[in-house]
Formats: sequence, C-alpha cells, structure tokens
Amino acid sequence: MSSDLFTEVRRHSAGVATSARWVSIDLDAPMAAGGVAGLDPVLHLLEAPAEERARYVLTLDAINFGSGWFPTLNTEGGESPTNALTRRLTGHARERGGPWTAPELRALDRREVARVLDQDPAHELMGLYAAALRQLGVWLGARGALTVIEAAGGSAERFAATLAAGMPFFDDRGFYKRAQITANDLVLAGVADFADVDRLTVFADNLLPHVLRVDGVLIYAPELAAIVDSGHELPAGGAMEREIRACTIHACDAFAAQLGVPPRTLDNWLWNRGQAPPYSERQPHLTRTVFY
Repeated sequence: MSSDLFTEVRRHSAGVATSARWVSIDLDAPMAAGGVAGLDPVLHLLEAPAEERARYVLTLDAINFGSGWFPTLNTEGGESPTNALTRRLTGHARERGGPWTAPELRALDRREVARVLDQDPAHELMGLYAAALRQLGVWLGARGALTVIEAAGGSAERFAATLAAGMPFFDDRGFYKRAQITANDLVLAGVADFADVDRLTVFADNLLPHVLRVDGVLIYAPELAAIVDSGHELPAGGAMEREIRACTIHACDAFAAQLGVPPRTLDNWLWNRGQAPPYSERQPHLTRTVFY
C-alpha cells in the first residue's frame, strides 16, 4: 500500500479507466445534483453513547458486503437486503442495550449471526459474516472503538489504511471501498472528525455503477452488458469487474468536481437514488466478493 491510500485508489482507477476495454465513460451525460445523504436515525443506532455508537458502526461495516448473495437472502416486502440486515442488526443492539462487545465479537459463530439477521445458518454468507465479526473483535482487542479512531490522528486516510492492513476483508487493493466507507460512516455518526474526509473517493460497489449505467454515464460493451443483464455472475477481480469499479470512481471524481461536492456526498446521493425506480427495476452486476 502506498503512503496515501486515496492517491493510490485514484491513480489505479484512472489507469484502468484510461485503458478500459469493456466500459466507457460519457462525462457529457446529465448528472443531477442533490439527494439523500447521511445516516438514517431510525435505521441506525445513532442515539447511543459515543463509544457504543462507534462500535456499532464498526460492527455494521464489518458485514457491509455480500451483494452477490443478496438475491438468496430472506428479506421482506420490498425492503432492500442492505436495509433489512441493517434493521435487524440495529434492532438487536437496541434490544440488548448496545452492540456486541469485542469479546462477544470474537466468540460469534454463524448460528448466532444468522439468528440475529433472521437468515439460514447454513447460508454461505452467514459463515463469512461470522468470520468478519470475529476479525473485528480480534482487531479491536482490548481497545475501545473511540481509541482506535483517535489513533488515526484525525486522518480518514490513516484510519482506512489501518483497517485495510488489520483485517483481510477490508484489504480491497486498488479500491478500498469498505475501509473508506467506514471512515465516512464514523464521521456521519458523529464519532470521528477527520480533517481529510472530503478526499475519500466514492465507494465502488455494484449499485453505484448500475445507477451510472442507467443514467448513461457508464456504457458497457455488448459482451459485458449481456452478462450483467442476464444475471450471470461476474468474477471478482476479473477485467470486466475491475473496469466497472474503476470507471465508477474515475467518473464520479469528475462529476463531484463539476457539482462542487465531495465524492462521498455524491456517493450517498447515487446510492439512495438506486433504491427506487427506474434503477430498482433493473439489476446491477452480480459478483460474490467480501469487498462489497
């Protein structure tokens, strides 16, 4: 990892986007300003004391992945899998008077995680979630959540780099989606004050590029479009998948500059737009990965 994670992500994304074969970018496509940003106080545990709030965000973001498995999860009505899992984790924390402690995280197994999230304990994702939560418990050790935030010295870049170095499910080289979004969520939850937070890139997953594609910003080659639109899995780390994510970051940096907002704000706008039609009427690319 370079000494500046943000620079590394931008350099990598620009390089991939410039030589991309499967994805092209139209910066003349319209990009609307405005939208929903921030954390929902009903959906998230924002009323808790600062230490518990910080540990809650770390816990939630430790399992902020698995979109490639979402079609196979137990969800209700029209609720998105992300919101369903968040609601259940938050409800559990509220019922018991706080999120799991570090020792409790280290002791979790897939059956307990599945019980809390109301899923089948045999589901592959429950095993991955349990592993991710145990990794967080080990990483925290005897430290409080606020202590690990303070150790970053007011730098989102340093905090994200520490997450990526400390837990393998955050070591998303070239993109660092989950390490970056955790830094942002801690700021949004009011438990971190990172001077460089506006240098975060957008958090490249499968929904943001889907929104950009529907809006005409990202254009997929016919071979890639056929794979995505048929619902076939796109291999993690393959050329097509990396081009989609890199072009998303590269395009959003340009649009954020045009709109005069930090990329992290544009990310929130786009992600929330993606929950409703016309975006929800089509499917994003399907990739099974621990990185988003």
